[in-house]
Amino acid sequence: MLPSIYATYEPRPQTIGILGGGQLAKMLSQDIFKMGMRTAIIEHGDDSPAGLMTKQSWGTGWNDEEALEAFIETSDIITLENEFIDPEILTRIAEKRPVFPLPETIALVQDKFTQKQTMQEAGIAVTPFADCHSVEDAIAFGNQYGYPFIMKTRTLGYDGYGNATIKQASDIQAAWNRFTDSEAPREIMCEAFVYFSKELAVMVARNRRGETAVYPCVETIQEDHICRFVLAPARVEDEIAQKAREMAKVCVEAINGIGVFGIELFLAKDGQVLFNEIAPRPHNSGHYTIEACHTSQFENCIRAILNLPLGSPDMKVPAAVMVNLLGTRTGPGVPDSPVDTLKHPHTTVHLYGKKDCRKGRKMGHLTTCSHTLDEAAKEAYSAASSWIW
Repeated sequence: MLPSIYATYEPRPQTIGILGGGQLAKMLSQDIFKMGMRTAIIEHGDDSPAGLMTKQSWGTGWNDEEALEAFIETSDIITLENEFIDPEILTRIAEKRPVFPLPETIALVQDKFTQKQTMQEAGIAVTPFADCHSVEDAIAFGNQYGYPFIMKTRTLGYDGYGNATIKQASDIQAAWNRFTDSEAPREIMCEAFVYFSKELAVMVARNRRGETAVYPCVETIQEDHICRFVLAPARVEDEIAQKAREMAKVCVEAINGIGVFGIELFLAKDGQVLFNEIAPRPHNSGHYTIEACHTSQFENCIRAILNLPLGSPDMKVPAAVMVNLLGTRTGPGVPDSPVDTLKHPHTTVHLYGKKDCRKGRKMGHLTTCSHTLDEAAKEAYSAASSWIW
């Protein structure tokens, strides 16, 4: 049962507030403006990609009491672009404004151990995992499930940050020290290593009436733990793709998700589909939807939190390939000439407008649509290789 503030709220906002001002908030804002509304942005830092798009922007972050109150007052309804916000802050905001995803949902997914437990209890297949309170716990996990295995922080991990592959028992101490020797040591968990043939992902939008829009199953290719390429649709059998989509829908229902969610999955070498992680927001693996689907993940996110009918998630082109444009140097966020990249006729380039560039940072992405994955991949890789940051 939703609190009365949600049950009585009429979806006629003028301003949607977004906690966070990065590229996801920027792309959300673009669709918010397209739908005739405005955005308010609060972020830890001025001149964020989304903050530059609106006069209603606070750069001192949500830990600034005065800024947070002004942001809440300005916003009619609030969403977020990252899951690392203290649920207590979300609960406080929810006392005054509707917040989606619900604070209770964020509390279930913010801690990856709790997230895995929640999915396991919902009957979703997961790799073996365990809470880890000491080096001895990690050694015991390795003895039980073998090497390699993954040690990771339970919170604040993304793009490979907070993950370590433990290849042998002698690796444990160094990884443990890296995660715990700090002013704010984090809780640790261990997961059995998955010998996978592919990494898959599915975006799911769900509104407040429980209606869902499940996007195609896509294939993601990682480099240095960062998603580098997304192939849509995934190169898997139809029954595998359908199983992945059904699993993703159950994942979102298990956390009473409202908004849009990115579900990452493993296709194990034995053919089993396993849950990996869920992100309660627009996701890198869904950027291709802007050009390739009838309704993008960003538009359906807005529709979902406003409790509007969801748009079709189906692809309107046979194939699409998305490539992340990563920084290759440290310096200003202005790229070199885009001329060679823009010579590719079926490719759309998105630049995020970040002030600073650093190696491996996501500075933009491009998507190529074509008749086949091979054609799309060839042009997308060529366009990306001609880009210099």
